Amino acid sequence: MDVPRPSTQDDMTFDSARGAPRLEAGSPQPFGANWTGRGTNFAVFSAHADRVELCLFDASGRNEVARLDLPSRTGNLWHGFLPSRFGGPGLQYGYRVHGPYDPSRGMRFNPSKLLVDPCAQSLRGEFEWHPSLHGAVRGRDDLPSPDDSAAHVPRAEVVDGSFDWAKVRSPNVPWRDTIIYELHVKGFTQRHPAVPPHLRGKFLGLAEPAVIDYLQRLGVTTIELMPVQAFVSEEFLAQRGLANYWGYNPLAWFAPEPSYAVEDAVTEFKTMVRALHQAGFEVILDVVFNHTAEGNEHGPTLSLRGFDNPVYYRLPADNRAHYLNFSGCGNTINFDEPAVHAMVVDCLHYWATEMHVDGFRFDLAASLGREQHAVDHLGAFFDILHQDPILSRVKLIAEPWDLGEGGYQVGKFPIGWAEWNDRYRDCMRAYWKGDGGLIGEFATRITGSSDLYAHNGRRPYASVNYITAHDGFTLHDLVSYNEKHNEANGEDNRDGTDNNLAWNCGAEGKTRDAKINALRARQKRNLLATLLFSQGVPMLLAGDEMGRTQRGNNNAYCQDNTISWVNWNLTDADHALFDFVARLIRLRRAHPVFRRRNFFQGRPIRGSGIKDIHWFKPDGSEMSDEEWAHDFARSLGVYLSGEALGEVDQRGRPIHDDNFILLFNAHHERIDFHLPILCEGCVWQAELDTHYHAGLETDGHFGGDDLYPLEGRTLALLRQVEIDMPDGGKK
Repeated sequence: MDVPRPSTQDDMTFDSARGAPRLEAGSPQPFGANWTGRGTNFAVFSAHADRVELCLFDASGRNEVARLDLPSRTGNLWHGFLPSRFGGPGLQYGYRVHGPYDPSRGMRFNPSKLLVDPCAQSLRGEFEWHPSLHGAVRGRDDLPSPDDSAAHVPRAEVVDGSFDWAKVRSPNVPWRDTIIYELHVKGFTQRHPAVPPHLRGKFLGLAEPAVIDYLQRLGVTTIELMPVQAFVSEEFLAQRGLANYWGYNPLAWFAPEPSYAVEDAVTEFKTMVRALHQAGFEVILDVVFNHTAEGNEHGPTLSLRGFDNPVYYRLPADNRAHYLNFSGCGNTINFDEPAVHAMVVDCLHYWATEMHVDGFRFDLAASLGREQHAVDHLGAFFDILHQDPILSRVKLIAEPWDLGEGGYQVGKFPIGWAEWNDRYRDCMRAYWKGDGGLIGEFATRITGSSDLYAHNGRRPYASVNYITAHDGFTLHDLVSYNEKHNEANGEDNRDGTDNNLAWNCGAEGKTRDAKINALRARQKRNLLATLLFSQGVPMLLAGDEMGRTQRGNNNAYCQDNTISWVNWNLTDADHALFDFVARLIRLRRAHPVFRRRNFFQGRPIRGSGIKDIHWFKPDGSEMSDEEWAHDFARSLGVYLSGEALGEVDQRGRPIHDDNFILLFNAHHERIDFHLPILCEGCVWQAELDTHYHAGLETDGHFGGDDLYPLEGRTLALLRQVEIDMPDGGKK
């Protein structure tokens, strides 16, 4: 089915001196639109198309002024070269792809639909839901829709990628030293009083000195940005007056989200990265390659569906008019296809080399390893990344599950990958809530989850530990609500998980009860201290360090408003919590015993006679094998030997640290701990106690076999020190 071409030469932006635009043969590589200095090379993939038209627009983006057939085909790559006299950086374009329309065979070509280049590096114009976006006539999937969609979709834009990085390089933080801070580009600065109003909610807002100063004072090392690949909101959200705030609904994988820019998303994103790098922060992107915004067979035709539906998407073998849905979002990208691998790898290369990002967190990463229907955690895609000279050197983090059968793959990703560890999250929440029977698992989780990661040679930092993330309660809400309160989402509170392992400490939501508020504050300190003193890579959710609330909403994906935006109008309690977290981070960064490269052995290291770890009960005796399973056990002490790290620095010198004990009491009553006996002249110095709002009321010294009074629902950290005598000796 053909649609009319522009009718008059007068509509063209090209003047007579330049003549009518024409395409030369061009090159099949690289994908997308690439400015060479003398023109732009266009290349797209389609195995089943009959014809591919490049559509050019005037400077306003509203008028389609030319349609040019891509003149060359190399294998399944269609390509052409547009000389510079016909347009360069800033040129807006799209595609119309001709081919069979036969949904029963998976074919959904429809040249009435203007398609976004799958490799577009920049988008211009607004996306607007409109009936013309649908490839089929509503209610008749067998009939292609003749309505032109061009007025309602963004146009791709040719980009000049030149940028002055000012010789600023990535800090390249080692995994063992990494502290991740997950934030939303818009939500973090939208209400920040020190960010100029026109920069709030933008990439440039994160580059503002006040924002960077805050992150430096907090002490995190690595900023993980929620999705910034250009995305759109689902139709059902638009109908409710809501929006896809989180961004897990991608339209163009190569393009930064236009709404996060003042003018030029590409340049402004690079400016943000440069500023963060200069300040010592890594930048990691949360990338979404498991599905796209096109949804199922009832969704719009925006990009991949119109280029080659059966190649890009997983379709059921017995009914190719439908879509396999392992993402929960209507479709699943087909990683069985080499062309899909190639495009995704090109995309990751682009973000790593051109945009200078330091790593990627892969949303629903198990879907990337699906070969046919099963998940193969050592599938082709992971092999490709492991062998890639660029991607094997950046940080790779998996959300290690999807929604399909066999999709839960925690602990099964290859060497070189880290994983979000939900087993850690659930155990910490349940333990501090007061659930019994968890001491054994609790010990395993705080020491790096060796049961999940040690079997194939991975290290403790394969575990990304977290208490909260974007998906779920904030930390404040975790200790303030028993139930989710998602009424604002318009789904009658049916959305979001009911399995929160939350405890409101005695009242649902906001309360004036001082005892309840004090307990909530202590529970937050307990959870944060446990996180920062655990082996592995800690991840903080932005705002948890200042008591951010979502008013009990545990699925705020559609709340682009004050429910989600960080509130910078902080109370005294909020400031105190920030100071407490900053102190935790300083302790972690100062002491390698909290960020080991290797798992604990539980035995003497290298003939030293000193165990690297020692577990004990409140009475000072060692835990027995059967006691790990006791349902009533909620209190535990652990000795961490800095003398027995068994590690060396970059110059081969042994690394030594102080010796510490951590005391945990999830019981509601005070428990007195018998402290381990020390060497002569040594004492235990109290470094932190979560019973106190500042983390410690007064520094205290305790001798070996002394009692440490650990209040109910409290954590304490003590460090072994030598006492200086007046004569300069040691006692």
